[in-house]
Amino acid sequence: MLGQASISGIGQSLQVNCQIGDVEYAEELAQVTKIGDETYATMAIVALDCLISGLPDYELMAIGHRVVHGGLQFDGPVLANTETINQLTQLIPLAPIHQEHNLDIVKAAQHMWPDTPQILSFDTAFHRTQPRIASFYALPQSLTERGIVRFGFHGLSYTYISTSLEDIFPDHAHNRVVVAHLGAGASLCALQDGHSVATSMGLTTLDGVPMATRCGELDPGVVLHLIQEQGMTAEQVSDLLYHKSGLLGLSGLSGDVQVLLASKLPGAAEALSIYAYRIAREIGSMAVALGGIDALVFTGGVGEHAESIRANICQYLTWLGLELNGEANLKSLSQISHSTSVISVAVITANEELIIAQEAMKVSETLDNF
Repeated sequence: MLGQASISGIGQSLQVNCQIGDVEYAEELAQVTKIGDETYATMAIVALDCLISGLPDYELMAIGHRVVHGGLQFDGPVLANTETINQLTQLIPLAPIHQEHNLDIVKAAQHMWPDTPQILSFDTAFHRTQPRIASFYALPQSLTERGIVRFGFHGLSYTYISTSLEDIFPDHAHNRVVVAHLGAGASLCALQDGHSVATSMGLTTLDGVPMATRCGELDPGVVLHLIQEQGMTAEQVSDLLYHKSGLLGLSGLSGDVQVLLASKLPGAAEALSIYAYRIAREIGSMAVALGGIDALVFTGGVGEHAESIRANICQYLTWLGLELNGEANLKSLSQISHSTSVISVAVITANEELIIAQEAMKVSETLDNF
């Protein structure tokens, strides 16, 4: 029997939503999930414990975790141990809004289930197939050798898409695919025969297109100006670029696309226009890396549900031969391009959890063989 659990309202009023088979437990669990100022790790363990308690005769074989940054050390899933945790802790400055929370959950799960293998899956690993010219910055070689390179993220989402291309485009060419993972965090990836050859994010999760509260691509001189001329500290600049920029900064209202779509304020419309333009421009960059484009995939919360954002992005791409099927797009169907479109366009629900589960099972099975 399959089950899933999730937490909603993090930072506000918390509730665990748990489903075992066809039975939902959200109302029953709501009373035990008002955990106030407890840590994010504790929230995740509450959800997992609720899920497990609802599964009859379960055997916990392994626990899979998403870890955003694997650095140069990890190009695939690994078993969590003291050495790997220590190595990944060193990468916290490169993913400050993700990495520490990821590792806290791993440690909490290790404490609660000490005999269960904890398997780590990395968002950076998928992009290790990129060529050197796509991953290097124009910096001194000594810095490149120390790991100052473009890593890219959202790799678990892109892995799922890459393994599903034949199902997504059974009757269309899909050797050169651009995937737009659009959510609170957003990035794009160019897939050549299912492998990453370019992506919009870099060393950290700040680069690329504007996001909910992150700035995206930024002239490095802006950072120098803020520190040298505006008197900001490094910590203040970090807070600005990670938490106060992007759609929130542009609109002055919110980083939530749905809130901006519902607003009549001019700043909201302008923020979304910049957002769509920058994403479309980045898709053009991905097409250059691929030498053309056969298909475009929208995924992530915004990519899956904001039909007007998809339409605005696609409007910039008509010169490539893309023709959007307006009715299909309004319904968020899996295929939203017109039958005469040169480029096939699809909307696919992200399923990073499936990839994490598959990788956890794969690694745990190798452990059983020793």
